[in-house]
Amino acid sequence: MFRMLFVFVLVTSVLAKNLSDECVLDMQPSSSCGSANWDGFLDYGCCESAFEEYLSALARHANQTGSIFLNSSQQQSCRSSLEGSNGRNLLSCGVEKLAAGSGSCSDFSLTDVANKLQSSLTRLDQDCELLESKDSCSSCYERWQKIGANSSVEENEICRFAVLVSMVTRKISDVKWVRAVYQCLGQNQSVGSDQSEDIQHNHDEHKKKMSTGIWILIGGLVGIMIIVTTTLLLFFRKSVTGKSTKCKNSMCVLDSPFPKELTTKLTVKDIYAATNDLKASNFIGEGNAGKVYKGILANGQNVAIKHIVNDGEKETYVREITSLSHVKHPNLVRLLDHCEGEGECFLVYELCHWGNLSEWLFSKDKVITWIQRLQIAIDCARGLWFLHTYPAGCIVHRDIKPTNILLNMNFQAKLADFGLSKIIDTGLSHVSSEVRGTFGYVDPEYQKNSRVNPSGDVYSFGIVLLQLLSGQRVINIDLQRPMPIGKMAMTLTKAGSMTEFADPKLKGDYSLKAFEFIINLAISCIGMKQQRPSMEQVVAGLEKALDMSIRDGSLTPKVSPKMV
Repeated sequence: MFRMLFVFVLVTSVLAKNLSDECVLDMQPSSSCGSANWDGFLDYGCCESAFEEYLSALARHANQTGSIFLNSSQQQSCRSSLEGSNGRNLLSCGVEKLAAGSGSCSDFSLTDVANKLQSSLTRLDQDCELLESKDSCSSCYERWQKIGANSSVEENEICRFAVLVSMVTRKISDVKWVRAVYQCLGQNQSVGSDQSEDIQHNHDEHKKKMSTGIWILIGGLVGIMIIVTTTLLLFFRKSVTGKSTKCKNSMCVLDSPFPKELTTKLTVKDIYAATNDLKASNFIGEGNAGKVYKGILANGQNVAIKHIVNDGEKETYVREITSLSHVKHPNLVRLLDHCEGEGECFLVYELCHWGNLSEWLFSKDKVITWIQRLQIAIDCARGLWFLHTYPAGCIVHRDIKPTNILLNMNFQAKLADFGLSKIIDTGLSHVSSEVRGTFGYVDPEYQKNSRVNPSGDVYSFGIVLLQLLSGQRVINIDLQRPMPIGKMAMTLTKAGSMTEFADPKLKGDYSLKAFEFIINLAISCIGMKQQRPSMEQVVAGLEKALDMSIRDGSLTPKVSPKMV
């Protein structure tokens, strides 16, 4: 019995040693030779292709384990993989500096990067999103250089690559984009053909010197390693599957992309209980990323719950919410909690009982007074002013429209749905991005140059302001010749017939002086970019119009809305 136990322990230790010698990275050595110094990080001219493959292998490994860098023993185990067919060992290219246990960011996991380097990760992701021009590459490269700028050189480099690998993990399947990022950050230059031939020749000589006995030994060990690896993979796959099935009854916080201050208190089971299993009667709308349901939590709190199931939308939306989770203002819808389950994600917001502005503007059965319209406009303008002047960087909403303006129990307006928002660093005038938004509300200049800046929100708000005045949709299809609302306002204003623009549901119960003032303010918002007011100026103008209207004693007093 003891003899069998001894044999078992001996075999297990041998197998464990063989397993520990196996490289944990899934990478294939590259035979090409190129020059890229990665801002001085690589110190040899033929490391480019192998280094790029190494970064991608780290990203794939991080997706599976959560760890970003290998420790020194793991790097040594991967020595044969790190030695490409050009004969150059990556360990001599500088990769040994990217090892866990060397301090700074070297021991960071993906979760650590998301929590501690959240701002750097989000902004690098934004600036490197589109790499179709030299300008966009310049923004991406400059952003990467700024990471860890206040640290020592060594810490700076490690933190840069920790953020880079974390970003690549999210889009590792997009080979074209990953390659574009590497080309941009590496600032590649091809190595001359003579140098490549010399390196290849040296490699051939190196291979001839290798001992035949080593290959025989490796062949014997490979068979054992395959058996052990297969067994362990089956075991761990079963363990992971078991953990996934527990998600509906667990807190669902493992590997969460949300910052620590948003620690979830709700479980998926709580979410389904609050919404009666996402019952159709609780459906209240649909945003950029998923359907929204009203619900009641166990403590009696009324909430709105967004259900996200599309993986592509989930990645984009969760990234934006992560960057905005700390932003709080009375005129922004508040994110209360979140929970992640298997293949789905839930975001829990405060419930705005009176629905969205679109329902009130375009419904025949609902009426909002002139004073209420002004107060809604001021609420939204204050929310945008706050976003555009946020200390950590200007936040551009990119999708201002009536359906994204919600009304709470006190009929206070709140901006919602930040799924398309972008952050612009202090000192920068814009960021480049693909054109997103809703037809009729997107700034024409943004459509032309793909530059995201605050003036785009000002334009969208100007359109909403015209809708508050007129009760019209963005294009009036009731006319014989359909006309955009902005053009209609300008035409009637020039003709001196701006009162024809007023919403018939107001029945003339508004301040004519304030109406004329606001229609001109709205037209300035949708004018040329250089002539548009800031949101601070818009707020001041709207408050002035409200003061005019309140001093007009002929107006009907404000009344609380009643749901029909």
